[in-house]
Amino acid sequence: MDAPLEVLAEASQAPRALVVDDSKAMRMILSRMLRALGFEVLVAENGREGLEVLERAGEVAVALVDWNMPEMDGVEFVRRVNAERGASRPRLMMVTSEADIAKVTTALEAGADEYAMKPFDVEIIKEKLELLGLGVS
Repeated sequence: MDAPLEVLAEASQAPRALVVDDSKAMRMILSRMLRALGFEVLVAENGREGLEVLERAGEVAVALVDWNMPEMDGVEFVRRVNAERGASRPRLMMVTSEADIAKVTTALEAGADEYAMKPFDVEIIKEKLELLGLGVS
């Protein structure tokens, strides 16, 4: 993880977002975008670590999840979050370079709420968050 949860999870009124991606560069890019949109950001390097962060973090409004990661991929992360957290889970957005319609279908059937294909910009992420009912600044 880039920084301890305690450092990232400062007491604030901002909604929390979790970025789960094995690419440090992508974690940084998404974190900057989300902070600019008014989110407090937590990060994880893979799905397994993402589950651990969710367990410790308390309320998280949304998780942006890459597909291809070591230890636990994004689809398995989405399945596990749905199974373990049910209605109290964060909104789940796949953020990936997987553009094949079969992959999109797989992610949505696994329980992802939205799907953003790389490359993207802050406006695309903002639009997806609004579709998820997360009004952002």
